[in-house]
This record gives sequence, structure tokens and C-alpha cells, in this order.
Amino acid sequence: MVADYMGSYSGLDSDAPVDPMEYWFKCLEIWSELAQYALEIPRSQCSDDCLPGNRKVPAPSIYRCCYDCVPCSEGEISNVTGSENCMKCLDHEWPNENKTQCNVKLVEYLSFTNDKLSLFFITSTLFLCVLTSAIIAFFIVYENSPVVRANNKNLSFVLLVSIMLSFLCVFLFLGRPVNITCLLRQTTFGILFAIAVSSVLAKTITVLLAFKATKPGSAWMKWVGTKLPNLIVFICSSGQVVISIVWLTTSPPFQEVDMYSFHTTIIVQCNEGSVIGFYSILGYIGILAAVSFMVAFFVRTLPDSFNEAKYITFSMLVVCSVWISMIPVYLSTKGKYMVAVEIFAILTSSAGLLVCIFFPKCYILLFHPELNTKKHLLDSRNK
Repeated sequence: MVADYMGSYSGLDSDAPVDPMEYWFKCLEIWSELAQYALEIPRSQCSDDCLPGNRKVPAPSIYRCCYDCVPCSEGEISNVTGSENCMKCLDHEWPNENKTQCNVKLVEYLSFTNDKLSLFFITSTLFLCVLTSAIIAFFIVYENSPVVRANNKNLSFVLLVSIMLSFLCVFLFLGRPVNITCLLRQTTFGILFAIAVSSVLAKTITVLLAFKATKPGSAWMKWVGTKLPNLIVFICSSGQVVISIVWLTTSPPFQEVDMYSFHTTIIVQCNEGSVIGFYSILGYIGILAAVSFMVAFFVRTLPDSFNEAKYITFSMLVVCSVWISMIPVYLSTKGKYMVAVEIFAILTSSAGLLVCIFFPKCYILLFHPELNTKKHLLDSRNK
């Protein structure tokens, strides 16, 4: 090849004299052309390099140097060109869209400050607590009036306080779950709401006894008073306390970090421990509500004072409907939305008790004081 280049130089022939300087300059020019030609020699590669986010796989070809590029698998990345293998991200990380970098997963829970759902629940809870406090204040001011005394004012105060505390239980469900809140939130609400429903049951039985005891010579007279309603509330609430103690001592709830249900999210939640314990808490509330509903339904036509049995019937219907519809929705959701469903059920059922039982009484106290008399009370019972 060098000879060809040298022979192609027209100034070099056997007859003409050669200038030595010109000869060496021509040689340097030839060697530079040869070097450039060597750099332009094609590589023995029949496939382009795989870009980041992909890896090499053997291609169906007769040449071993040929390969195809395929994207990295789920949870893996490659951040260099021509990678033969992908790297798996850590458990708390997930690849970006191009699979070239591992990003830290988002942590999900119902935050107090950074979630619109939490803001809605906090606002609703505070409003309902203020409303309950206002009703308690009304009942304290009018505690000696017939409309308050008609169905055991002590039970009314117990019911109002338990409803307000049930509203406040919502704050145990908000924020990042920790072991102590996981232990307290289901059992605290379960006991408080059991007290509320037990109070409703006791009020319903009070309506029945008050009607039966008005008949001359009735054997029901000895049951009229505060002892039986208080005993009903104590016994029914104690059942929920026993269930909670057994649950907490055998398989208590605890904080759980779920990294695998969602690819890009880490769910911080409460593992309920014993599923039987969790559904026993809800089931016991359901049993009390069903018994209260049936008793109130049977006595709804009695001429009770201010027709409270009718409102109790409707309130128990609301409670039963809310919790029955909540269970399938609760089981079909995950993460913070599962917690949101339960909070919504707590607020709705507690508000149902508050509105159905106490709003009619407040309506009479505020807008129809002429009905808040002993004469009207006796007339209602004798109809």
C-alpha cells in the first residue's frame, strides 16, 4: 500500500532527480493519510448500543456479536449505555419512568397537614363537637324542663358525652400510625360507641316501662327509675370492654409498613392483629344497634313523650345502614382510603344519633316552648 502511494506520486520516476526534502514531506503526507484510513475502519458490531433503561439479550442471528435491547424488568434500572444486566432497586425505592434511576417511594397515610381528606375530617369533627357541646349546654340550661326529664336526663347526658367523645376518636385515626394509636383507636371508639348505643337501648326500654307503669296496679312500676337504665348501660358496655381486653391481650394491633401493595407508595398503616377481634368489636356494636332498633320499632306507636321511640327507630336504622354498607367498601380499599372509610362511618353514625334523637328536643326547646310543659307531657302519654 505504501508503494502504491509512493508510485502514485508523479514526481518520483527513475530518470528525474529527486529533492530529498520534497521526498520526506511526501512520505509524511502518505503516513498521515494511512493513519486517517485506519481510524475509519468499521467495528465488528451489527447492533447499536443499548441505551440506559435497557439491557442486552441475544438476538436470533448467526452472528454472536448481534443482540437486541429490551427494557429492564419491573423494579430494575440500568444507568449506563450497553448494559448487559439491570440492577434491582431497594425495597423502599422504585424506578423512574425511563428506568434509569431509583427514586424513593412516597409514604402514604392520612396526614394532619398535607391531605385534603384530613382537613375535611378535622373540620367536620370540630363542627360536630361544637354542635354537641351546644346541645349539652341547652340541656344543662333546661335540665329541669319536662322535655329533658321525659326520658331520663342522665341517660341523655351520658349519650351526648359518649357521642362527642366518639367524634374526637377521629383524631386517633389521623396522622402517621404508631403502636399506641393502633392499640387505642379501634377499642376506644368501640367502647364509646357501645356506651352510646347502650344508652339508646336504655332510653327505649325507659319509654316502654314509662308507658306500662302508668296503668293502675302495674307490676312494671318497681322498674321505673334510674337504676335499671344505668344497669343496662353498664352491662352492655362491659361486654365491649371484655372483648377489647381479650383482643389486646391475645393479638393486639400494631404499626405495619406495607412496601409491596403499590409500586410507588409505602403504606404506613395499622395491622389489626386479630381479624376476629376487630370484627367482634364491630359486630357487638351491630348487635346492640339491632336490638335497640327492634325494641324501638315495637314501641314506636306507644304514646311516649314527644314520640322519642320513633326517632330512636330512625337513628338505629341510620347506624345499622352505615355500618353494613361500610364493611364491603372497607374491605375493597387500601391505605389511607381504608382509614377514610372508617372515619366517615364513625362521623355519620354518631351524627345520626345526635340529629335523630336530640334535634327534635332542641327544636321544641328553642322554637316551641309552649310544648315544653308538664301538661303536654301528660296529655301525650294519655292519648
